[in-house]
Amino acid sequence: MKQYIVDAFTDKPFSGNPAAVCVMDDWPSEESMMKLAMENNLSETAFIVKEQQGYHLRWFTPGTEVELCGHATLASAFIILNYYNPNSDVVRFNTMSGLLTVKRNEDMYEMDFPRYDLQEIPVTDDMEAAFGIRPKKALLGLDLICVFETEDDVRTMHPNQKLLKNIDGRIQNATAIGSDFDCVSRSFAPKLSIAEDPVCGSAHCQIADYWAKELNKTTINAYQASKRGGFLHCELKPNNRIAISGNATLVAISEIVAQL
Repeated sequence: MKQYIVDAFTDKPFSGNPAAVCVMDDWPSEESMMKLAMENNLSETAFIVKEQQGYHLRWFTPGTEVELCGHATLASAFIILNYYNPNSDVVRFNTMSGLLTVKRNEDMYEMDFPRYDLQEIPVTDDMEAAFGIRPKKALLGLDLICVFETEDDVRTMHPNQKLLKNIDGRIQNATAIGSDFDCVSRSFAPKLSIAEDPVCGSAHCQIADYWAKELNKTTINAYQASKRGGFLHCELKPNNRIAISGNATLVAISEIVAQL
């Protein structure tokens, strides 16, 4: 079985968010997929099987299967459109989050994702203790979005991973208005066995939606301010959808020889 390592939301190797992509003829057991995700120890390993209508796509962190992952979807589309269907510019994935379509647009890949309702919730002392800085606003959807006063607050914070596990959300996100971008963010996911996700596409279904409404814009240019860094172009679409676009670059191709 071939496995590809792709850096997503970047055009330079060893930046952005790395994902492993496994293209298979049939599904191995969930236990086997979980073991391989643990072996890779990346924030996500994507598993793909071709179907009559498109492809079936699943995502595993080192700790669990997840219902939506942006960077590993982008990485999967990059592999399918460059190595399996190079004459096509569109790929459709059946996933736990429904049908996801990815379109190639020159050197960018545009993902059609759902948006999620956000409800403002009270800022708590537990949030302040977990992030090390008190947010000025907190919102909860699929993930927790904490809004901070300054870009520097987001870039320099050192959250307490144990305390992050005790507050709301699948992923805990810190965000602020950016100086060179519409917003800067960081994403922490200790509940998923990920200390910090280098560039989290699924979180921007909520982060970009929030800032688009706050800034009265339909497009948001976002920067994920992790150590690796990454860029996302986000555009609000009708029917509660969002287009998230980014680059991707291939880092490695390997052969999995262990029996799955």
